[in-house]
Amino acid sequence: MVKLNELHDNPGATKKRKRVGRGPGSGIGKTAGRGIKGQKSRSGVAINGYEGGQMPLYQRLPKRGFNKPNRKQYAVVNLGLIQKFIDAGKLKGDITEDSLIESGLLRRKRDGVRLLAKGELTAKANITVTGASKGAIEAVEKAGGSVTLAAPVAETAPSESA
Repeated sequence: MVKLNELHDNPGATKKRKRVGRGPGSGIGKTAGRGIKGQKSRSGVAINGYEGGQMPLYQRLPKRGFNKPNRKQYAVVNLGLIQKFIDAGKLKGDITEDSLIESGLLRRKRDGVRLLAKGELTAKANITVTGASKGAIEAVEKAGGSVTLAAPVAETAPSESA
C-alpha cells in the first residue's frame, strides 16, 4: 500500500534551477558565465546568423530562381465549394466573380478569380471567371453548364507620346 507521506520522484527526475549572478560561492556569480565586456555580455543582444565575421552560411549559398515583381495573384475557387454553396442556396443563376464575393465564398478578387477542378459539380451552372483549369472546364460542361473566361482587368500602361 502506497502512503502519501512516502511519495517521491525518482532520483534525478527533478533538478534545481541554475541561479546565475548570485555571488562567488555559487560558481556562476558576478558575470554570470557571460565573460567580461563585449556585445554578448550585455542584455538584449541577439546575434542570429552571425558567424564572427566569417561569411554567413545564408550568404555563401547560391541564389536560384526568379521572383517576378509584377506577377498576378488570383483568388482560387474549387468546384466542390461552388457546389456546396449552390446546395445551401447561397449561389443561384449565373455565377460571376462578384456573386462569389457576395455569397461569402471569396473574400476578394485580387487580379481575378481562377476556377480549379477539386471536388465535383453536379448542378448546371454558367460560370464567368478570369481563368479556369482544363479539368474544371470539362467538369462544368459535363454537368451541363458553361465556363466563360472574362478578360482580366487590364492595367493602364503609361503611353509614350513625347
